[in-house]
Amino acid sequence: MKVLGLTGGMGAGKSTVARFLAAHGAHVVDADQVAREVVEPGTPPLDAIAAEFGDEVLTGEGTLDRAAMAGIVFSDQERLQALEAITHPAIRERITELLLEHLAAEESEPTQRVVVLDHPLLIESGLADDLPVVVVVTAPIELRVQRLAQGRGIDPDDARARMQAQADDDARLAVATHVVRNDGDEDDLRDRVASLWHELAA
Repeated sequence: MKVLGLTGGMGAGKSTVARFLAAHGAHVVDADQVAREVVEPGTPPLDAIAAEFGDEVLTGEGTLDRAAMAGIVFSDQERLQALEAITHPAIRERITELLLEHLAAEESEPTQRVVVLDHPLLIESGLADDLPVVVVVTAPIELRVQRLAQGRGIDPDDARARMQAQADDDARLAVATHVVRNDGDEDDLRDRVASLWHELAA
């Protein structure tokens, strides 16, 4: 099994790259999906978050209020670190379980399985250190802000604040083995991902 890490800042186009890689036959482990899974009602991480931050970060149904949580942590580095201390170990454990499931599934396949770990915090979580291949998706910051405003309705100032809470491109590029620049349209990106796939296959 070949595992490659995929990361990039908000609005860079990382999820689109993951989708294109899946179209080439890769299996995607989505860390955002895992992050939602590990804080579902009744899980120890959600209980720990409520104990640390108070019930105001929970909805009336007992789920995590992500907007309230974001409002707290993206403007306070210490609170962000407190949240990550709760969630990162649980996310890492679940990702490991999923990778082991892919490894077991590969035993019945004729070719090597390629698994993409799509993780916005690949650098911050330390997982990049364990991977031989790290793909970083980049795009100019203002283009990313524009995409987030148009595609997700995120206020530009809020988008910039969230970006500052993540690793910057210099930190990502320092560990990158491959870089995909996403400063054009979707067809350009699709072609670049196809080139990446052929390079990885070789």
